[in-house]
Amino acid sequence: MDIDSLVARINELARKQKSTGLSEEELVERAKLREIYLGNIRNNFRQQLDSIEIVDDDKGKGHQGKLKH
Repeated sequence: MDIDSLVARINELARKQKSTGLSEEELVERAKLREIYLGNIRNNFRQQLDSIEIVDDDKGKGHQGKLKH
């Protein structure tokens, strides 16, 4: 499931929750979709952090590598 359809389904379930409420199956689906979405956000953020280049002004050299977690 691509991110756009994932967000669309989460939003659809949110609107339904506000209007009529969700069934037990829909609550489970919403929880799973939210976990997928958050996992995607975490992975993207980790990739951004891993691509950061640290520059040491004293030596004038760039250091490329993974940051310690």
